[in-house]
Amino acid sequence: MDLDAYVAAHSHEWARLERLLGRRGTLTGAEADELLELYQRTATHLSEIRSTAPEPTMVSYLSSMLARARSRAVGTRSTSWQDVVRFFAVTFPAALYRTRRWWLVTMAVNVVVGFVVGWWFYVNPQFESALASPAEIEQLVTQDFENYYSEYAAGSFALKVWTNNAWVAALAISLGVLGLPVVLVLWQNIVNVAIIGAIMWRYDRAGLFFGLILPHGLLELTAVFVAAGVGLRLFWAWVEPGPRTRMTALAHEGRAAMSVALGLVVVLFLSGVIEAFVTPSPLPTWARIAVGVLAEAAFLTYVFTLGRYAVQRGETGDVAAADRGADAPVAG
Repeated sequence: MDLDAYVAAHSHEWARLERLLGRRGTLTGAEADELLELYQRTATHLSEIRSTAPEPTMVSYLSSMLARARSRAVGTRSTSWQDVVRFFAVTFPAALYRTRRWWLVTMAVNVVVGFVVGWWFYVNPQFESALASPAEIEQLVTQDFENYYSEYAAGSFALKVWTNNAWVAALAISLGVLGLPVVLVLWQNIVNVAIIGAIMWRYDRAGLFFGLILPHGLLELTAVFVAAGVGLRLFWAWVEPGPRTRMTALAHEGRAAMSVALGLVVVLFLSGVIEAFVTPSPLPTWARIAVGVLAEAAFLTYVFTLGRYAVQRGETGDVAAADRGADAPVAG
């Protein structure tokens, strides 16, 4: 193909498309129809140039103009406060409620495993020496465990806790498609808590342990269990997709999982604030634990009221239909 001749033959169409794209305000009906027609023609021109005479400057120019034309034709979508409100009032609670069986079972299993591991470690004190020396254990029991919550300034400590817990939750969700890594993350997390709890109990510091763990730990661990349950649901989506194709099931559950991940950022931020400002505070133990119980009760109420109502109206926690894109093709 003679590129110069081709450009000369169609440059007037591209110039007209440029003028329409430069027009301010709303196009008339005729102009909008003309823009769509020129968009289709220019897309054909670009395809022919790419396949026969792929001159980089011309390809870049036409690609850029087509992108602008497509944006002008279909419009752009911007996030508004209505989107944010809808996410926290509908999308996030719906995703939590729809996957409730997964994370509630995950929570129950982990609590049982945690108490079993803690009890076993408590009745087998000979294994303490494999973890730390007697001096290190005494340091943990008498100073380190309690000082951990007041070692840093509250603001920086809250940020540290938030980022760490958000990372654990993100791992549980992102690795969920593989299944086993989620179990390993949960095991490591619950064993650490169980062993420290057993040591504190053996040295008559159980009151201090629960007084420092429960205020923030109820909501924090619930968020981790939610992330793990959603991750395991993602794994099950491709193992047993049901009437859907595996690709469709995985895409649907993956988008809902991302909704949960975004919402848990806020939940973990709240637990981090409690851990930084309430856990080490001079409030009585019962008052600090009450804050944790109230936070946990508020979260569960949020899930089983707004979430249930949203699911009853057909919400699944997936993104809006306009943002989903086309399903990947599958063989017949």
